[in-house]
Amino acid sequence: MNICVFLSAADLDDRYTRPARDFARLLGKGGHTLVWGGSDTGLMKVVADGVHDAGGRLSGVSVDFLSAKARPGTDDMVIARDLAERKRLLLEKADAVVIMVGGTGTLDEATEILELKKHGRTDKPVVLLNTAGFYDGLHTQFRRMEEEGFLPRPLAELMRFADEPADAMAYLEESLGHR
Repeated sequence: MNICVFLSAADLDDRYTRPARDFARLLGKGGHTLVWGGSDTGLMKVVADGVHDAGGRLSGVSVDFLSAKARPGTDDMVIARDLAERKRLLLEKADAVVIMVGGTGTLDEATEILELKKHGRTDKPVVLLNTAGFYDGLHTQFRRMEEEGFLPRPLAELMRFADEPADAMAYLEESLGHR
């Protein structure tokens, strides 16, 4: 299974890196491929290292203006012209998507896949890994959108919120029939 992970390239403390490392280990041990932004910095590096160390494959999609930060020795690395092409390539390569902690870039990527799902343009499973309650406010906002009629499909059809890496991986494997 090719699992696209949207996440930060920033250096973060242990409350975020430990669960990311745990998820990466599950991904790699499961024989899955990490599809990610290709960066060799911050949380992106933590996850790529964890997947690689656990025997998984790495498929990166960097972008021209960030190519100097691309991870060397990746199984597959593509350099996109711009962010729009990068998102398109990431999603094309993915069987499923996991959203981890991140900033505006991560939110941009997350809303892209949710819009595609909302309009029936993809049926890929999406999990938001709510590490240390990072996305509690966003979860509340999504529930309000659903309750007030802003989402034409139930939130549960668009994405799954998971608090623990093992729950996120179990949902993905169940959704795609990989056990």
